[in-house]
Amino acid sequence: MTAKKECRVGPVVGLLLAAGGGRRLGGRAKARLPHRGRPLVEFGIGELLRGGCDRVVVVLGAEADAVLAEADLARAVVVRNDDWASGMGSSLAAGIAALPTDAEAVVVTLVDMPGVGAAAVARLIAAAAGPEDLIAAGYTGRRGHPVLFGRAWWAELARTAEGDVGARTLLAAQHARVRLIECADIADPFDIDTPADLDRLAP
Repeated sequence: MTAKKECRVGPVVGLLLAAGGGRRLGGRAKARLPHRGRPLVEFGIGELLRGGCDRVVVVLGAEADAVLAEADLARAVVVRNDDWASGMGSSLAAGIAALPTDAEAVVVTLVDMPGVGAAAVARLIAAAAGPEDLIAAGYTGRRGHPVLFGRAWWAELARTAEGDVGARTLLAAQHARVRLIECADIADPFDIDTPADLDRLAP
């Protein structure tokens, strides 16, 4: 079931960053991890669409060929980041460069956070109002994922994304403009980072 989209801006694109190599997982690409019977990347795409995104761009990197062979990514535009090992920043920049020209906002989320799903995406989209939007999910007052960026910020977001910093540089510089939308009641921002975390994935 798709979440009802209540949005005051034009097309909203979901950007799923799924390029990581899972170094602390023994080199297992996170996009390939099984969750609810399918690769985790499929789940992430589905949650962005169910949350109200009009389209999804997914950035692959580590084991991209295996991900493409195992996962059904037909509902997304796939971007391959050959520089994925340099950190999340390069994947974010690659994803921003691939956004469609008619989109007004992008919701950025990470493949290794299955507890952050459609309900949080929908809540951010419902709060969107225009191209100057900077909206982040909040968890008892702390900024987390997903994050919605109006198109006015895309160029700066791509320019400042580097290494493992991702969007943090822009969000820190624009701290006073970031609207936090509390999501602790509908999402759990844990990530799958170590072997101990694998128990949080569903069979």
